[in-house]
Amino acid sequence: MSDTVQTAVVGVTGYAGAELARLLLRHPRLKGKPPVFAGRVDERDAARGGVPLAEIHPELVDSTGHGLLKQEPFSWDLLASRGVEVLFLATPHEQSREWVPEALRRGLRIIDLSGAWRLTEAANRAVYAFEDADAELAAATQLQAVYGMPELHRARIAAARLVANPGCYATSVILALKPLVAAGLVDLSQGIVADAKSGVSGAGKSPTAKTHYMYAADNLSAYGAFTHRHTGELLEQIGLGANEITFTPHLLPIPRGILSTVYVRFHEPQTREGVAKIYHKFFQGSPMVRFYDKSLPQIQHVARTCYADLGFQLSPDGRRAVIVSCLDNLLKGASGQAVQNLNVIFGWGESEGLE
Repeated sequence: MSDTVQTAVVGVTGYAGAELARLLLRHPRLKGKPPVFAGRVDERDAARGGVPLAEIHPELVDSTGHGLLKQEPFSWDLLASRGVEVLFLATPHEQSREWVPEALRRGLRIIDLSGAWRLTEAANRAVYAFEDADAELAAATQLQAVYGMPELHRARIAAARLVANPGCYATSVILALKPLVAAGLVDLSQGIVADAKSGVSGAGKSPTAKTHYMYAADNLSAYGAFTHRHTGELLEQIGLGANEITFTPHLLPIPRGILSTVYVRFHEPQTREGVAKIYHKFFQGSPMVRFYDKSLPQIQHVARTCYADLGFQLSPDGRRAVIVSCLDNLLKGASGQAVQNLNVIFGWGESEGLE
């Protein structure tokens, strides 16, 4: 256990980076040790020591002077000179793939919010089309990565040098399904359907034709059927074959939030009390999961929180269930889960700085 730690964030300019900065700046264990913010800085800004946080995210300005903190030009020497122990990477997948081996060599612990190290099976990882300069080093690095979902891998995360933060859709669907599949209740031969819908911020900050206001507003669109890069996370973490689940993401015309509706069939008829008991037992000691016993979750109840909300309805014959899972894609689906992993690594209360 440690009282405090020096962190650094690379990638503060994005949506998830902003939330990560907010959480770390207000974390009770990090008082007096704000993160080192580093990234790409042009020559003009480098001459003044970097870009003030107030210019990147004005919403982070407060009476403590946090707005005066700067995103400085990234270098390994900068991190070493500031005594950085934990490096958060909110960077593109390819950038994380390149930098993580060097960060490990330098003795840093890494919490990577990208998809660079989430997938252990090459067939699932192929969707990213990584071109590793040193394939052997990449393979050795992959072996050190722990999938960063505390509800599944708490003990391994605590000892990890590299934590691969899960995808937002994947977090939502895995939390909904894992307890029932692990208990052997789900008839996988009948197939699982996961219908997931996310706010526009899930696509990142860089604008595209499909995230433009004129496209996304007053619209609902499906995309990535059978090809979405989070599918491999579902297969590996739940323990499914590719033919046992159909996962389809959709774009909602809202800023943030995910709602996943998951449809399963059981081997035998179940009771509501029995299914609820499985969820309660599985998530015992998991403070960032809230289970609804009498209703179904809604995005409005998790937006701007670090919780994942779960609920289900059972068919009259007890043979089918509809599970609803909601979370904020930028928090429990990204930065909130990253800070939850930080808490686990250092033996702090898992919900510290998150509630």
